[in-house]
Amino acid sequence: MKKRISQNIVVGLLIVVLAIKGHEIFYTPKNSLELYQQLHFADEFEDVQKHILDGYEEHFSEEDFQYIKINSADSIGQFTLFKYNEKSYVIMTSPGT
Repeated sequence: MKKRISQNIVVGLLIVVLAIKGHEIFYTPKNSLELYQQLHFADEFEDVQKHILDGYEEHFSEEDFQYIKINSADSIGQFTLFKYNEKSYVIMTSPGT
C-alpha cells in the first residue's frame, strides 16, 4: 500500500515537472521572428517583461513596447555572436530557419 502511494506521488511530481517544462518549451520564443511576434501582439507590457533578460529590464521601457505594438518592423534580423579570448564574430542568420 505504501509503495503504491509513493509511486503515485512520484508520477504526480513527474507530470508537474513535465507540464512546467512543456510550457517553457512551447511558449518561449526560439528565434527573432517569434520574439517579435510575442512583443508586437502582446496585450500588456507586463506580458513581454518575462522575455527580457535579467539585468536588462531598464533597457526596454513601456514606450518601447508601445512603439513596437503600433509600428510594423521594416525587417527582422537575427545575429549569432561567437566570442573568443581576443576576438568576436557576429554572424547574421535568418530568423525561423
